[in-house]
Formats: sequence, structure tokens, C-alpha cells
Amino acid sequence: MTSKGRVTIREVAERAGVSMATVSRVLSGNHPVPASTRARVLRAARDLDYVANAHARALVGGGRKMVAVVLRQVTSPFYAQVAEGVEAEAAARGWLCLVGTTGGDPGRELEFVQLMREEGARLVILVGGVVEDDAYRERVAHYAQALASSGARLVLCGRPAPDPDIPALVVEFDNEAGARAITGHLLSAGHRRIVFLGGLPGNTALDARVAGYRAALAEHGLGPEAAHVVDCGLGRAAGHRAMTELLKAGGDLGPGDTATPGTATPDTTPARFTAVFAGDDMVAAGALRAIADAGLRVPQDISVVGYNDIPLAEDFNPPLTTVRTPAEELGRAAVRIALRDPEHAAGAHHLLGTHIVVRDSVQPPPPGA
Repeated sequence: MTSKGRVTIREVAERAGVSMATVSRVLSGNHPVPASTRARVLRAARDLDYVANAHARALVGGGRKMVAVVLRQVTSPFYAQVAEGVEAEAAARGWLCLVGTTGGDPGRELEFVQLMREEGARLVILVGGVVEDDAYRERVAHYAQALASSGARLVLCGRPAPDPDIPALVVEFDNEAGARAITGHLLSAGHRRIVFLGGLPGNTALDARVAGYRAALAEHGLGPEAAHVVDCGLGRAAGHRAMTELLKAGGDLGPGDTATPGTATPDTTPARFTAVFAGDDMVAAGALRAIADAGLRVPQDISVVGYNDIPLAEDFNPPLTTVRTPAEELGRAAVRIALRDPEHAAGAHHLLGTHIVVRDSVQPPPPGA
């Protein structure tokens, strides 16, 4: 990419030593061109990081109004709801929505973003919390600059921008406030020994939830030693495994510990915590199963809360008290805001609220707990 911005077809032609018409024929793929010439043009385009102008392609029927949404996975209810919101808002405006999954692989993410640039997508939306390290910050800055140079826009949905100066729109919800509220709900019910199950150090969403959990404990006069964070990550299997080990260890993490699953020592003493704050509803599902397998009851023996309010949360046994995050609205807002104010949306930050949904998984701790 040149320092002056978008690379032009003229620059590709000059690099390849051919006419602009020849470059156009090669890139359109609609006309026969000698193999050696084609290879030379494609090499020049690649070296210059050339991307065809999406608006020009649309004028000749070669492009469409496209929104691309990039997810870690589609089997997660949260990601699926966000994607549904993106698609619904795009469809309402006559735009095409494409969905790609990465499995958490940065290489696949890069390939998908580059493909969407080449296909002329106007918006590329990256969804969900991430581990924000130097490699991620560099990668997102590259995405934002590259998309902007080709007339497109990057939207970060449910994750913060690593640098406020990059040309990306941020639409997220307040993870810390939601976690503070749900922890406060447990504290108001009388719980003082509350485990956070589902930490993942460096993950932007989970770190914010842990921060809200710690803040709520402090607001109720509890010191740092009252916080117990189990770094097991997300998913039902992770929640089940971590809760099983915690129950076997008697729930005794020690004051202010952060635990990693697999380090617990089996014990038969009763759990010393009275409530569990699961990092998301799928972790809560695994925790509920492990508690039942141990012969304990929710909420009579242990109260459990979750995060996200996935559609199945009200069908858990018992129905789960959780934090409702506006997952579908998050996807809709990402499209709506980006298209409503294209000149000023880049670099803007929009924060959506959350609220508690109270069901049947919380009650005061058992007598003498």
C-alpha cells in the first residue's frame, strides 16, 4: 500500500509494464490474457496491495452492497444472536450479509477480511471479546487502515478498539456494569463467598466482568481477599469440569486466590462458597450439571448466576438468573450506526446497556453457611 492512500489501477499497470486496459482485463477475468501477462499483473497488484474500488465495481454491475460479519463460532448462542441482528438490519436495507467463522485462528480472520476487501464488502464486523495482545493490536490496525483505503469500514462489535486513533467504529455493551449488578444481586441476597467461574486472562470481555465482580465486592465492604476467580475459560464443558474440581476440593480456594482447573486436591468437605457467578450462561449450564451430579441443589445449597441471557437460560433447571446483554441489538446497531453517519462513524464508540433477569437460581445462603 502506498503512503498516499488507495492504490490505483494506473500504478498497477506501471508496476507490471502493461496498459490499464490489460490490468482491467486481468482483474475482471472476463477476457483472455496470456498467462505470463496475467501472472505479472497479479504479482504487481499483490505487491501494491491493490483492491478494486467497490463503488466503481458496483457501477458496472460487479459489486453489491455487502456486510461481512466475522465470528469465532456460530454454535455459540451469543454469536448466533449477534449475527442474526446484523443480517436482519442488512436485509432491511437491501444489503447482502456474509458470515465467516475463524475458530479463534488469527490467520483465518486475516484471510476472511482480505477476501471481503477483494469482494467489495462495505462493512466488515468483528464480533466478540478477544485476548488483546500486541499481535492483535497490530492486526486490527492493519484491518482498519486497509479497509478504509478501499472505501470500506471496520466495525468492532462487542470488543473495544485497541487504539482510539484507528478508523474503526466500536459498538459494545457495558460488561463491567452488568457484572457489578449481578454480583450486587448475590450480595444483597446475603452471599459473601462468591466464586467467579470462567475467567480468561487478557480476554477483553471477561476481564471487564471480573473487574465488575471485584468492584461489587469492594462496594459492599469486602476486601480483595474475598474475590475468587477460576480461570477456566468459556463453554459448558469448561464450566462442568471446573465446578466438578471445585466441589471435590471442598470449594476452598484460599483467600483471594485465582485458580486454574486441574490443580484442586479432592476432598469431601462441604463447599465453602455459597454462590457462583458464571462468566457466561454456557459456563453456568456446566456448573449446574456438576452441582446436581454432586448431589447438591440450586439454589438451596449453592446459588448460580450467568451472563448473556441466552434463549435457553429460562429452561435451565432451575431457570437461570443472569445478565441480559442486547446481543441481537448489538448486531443491528453495528450496521445501523455505521450506515447512518458514514463520515463520522469511524473512531466513534457506542455503549449499550445491560440489565439483570431474575429467575429461580438465587436465594439466601443456607443457615450456618
